[in-house]
Amino acid sequence: MSLKLGFWSDKEYHLDRMDLSGLTEAYFQYYAIAAYILVALAAGAAAFYGLATGQAALLPTLFSMLATFFIYPIVWYLLHRYILHSRWMWKSKLTAGTWKRIHYDHHSDPNNLKVLFGALYTTLPTVALASMPVGYLLAGWVGALAALATGVVQTCIYEYFHCIQHLGYQPKWAWVREIKKFHMAHHFHNENGNYGITNLWWDKVLGTLYEGAGARPRSPTVFNLGYDEEVAKTYPYVAKMTPNWPYNTNPVSRKREEAAAREASAAQPS
Repeated sequence: MSLKLGFWSDKEYHLDRMDLSGLTEAYFQYYAIAAYILVALAAGAAAFYGLATGQAALLPTLFSMLATFFIYPIVWYLLHRYILHSRWMWKSKLTAGTWKRIHYDHHSDPNNLKVLFGALYTTLPTVALASMPVGYLLAGWVGALAALATGVVQTCIYEYFHCIQHLGYQPKWAWVREIKKFHMAHHFHNENGNYGITNLWWDKVLGTLYEGAGARPRSPTVFNLGYDEEVAKTYPYVAKMTPNWPYNTNPVSRKREEAAAREASAAQPS
């Protein structure tokens, strides 16, 4: 599920062939990012109005924002580890399409910007559920809106740095180099670890952080998350929604095969 608007209507964006300025241009024109920014502005303005009119105290409202700031990394760690890397979502026709959109497509084509962004219809409700109840408990509806605004801003930052990790360049900022190294290992070596995207704290605490190729064996399911032709015989829903199925799930090998097929087709006499 995605909308095709303007800048994004007829283009493919592959981060290994983009620079930072190209990414930034595409990022701010993606419909989900635009929606997050609008939600953050609206929720923030409403929360400010509530504070200005005395409907909530400043300190509890600030605590609701601070609580969201600390809750966000553990919520996304748990979602990434236990939902996005689950092996139950492909088993139901009701959830297979969502799982394919939110993670299978990303792992089978990690540098494709169109499937890197989280889906708006899954991400925004998740942020709201993770932030607003705590904000409400601390400062009523004003705290709930302040927490939502905080969570959505964090999502925008998370998405931007996630994109940077997939760019084909070496970041100058040491922290970005570090999170890129661990995230690339998650995508191209072994998916069963390094679940944090911008925050590695919970990987360290829960024992899922690993340095790279020398720390763990290469996973045979790093690109398909375990959904292969044998699984598809029993649970065909993702396969039916995937063009050119079955295909080589290794994105590097797949692109080479596709290029070779194009060259062979062009060399055929007309």
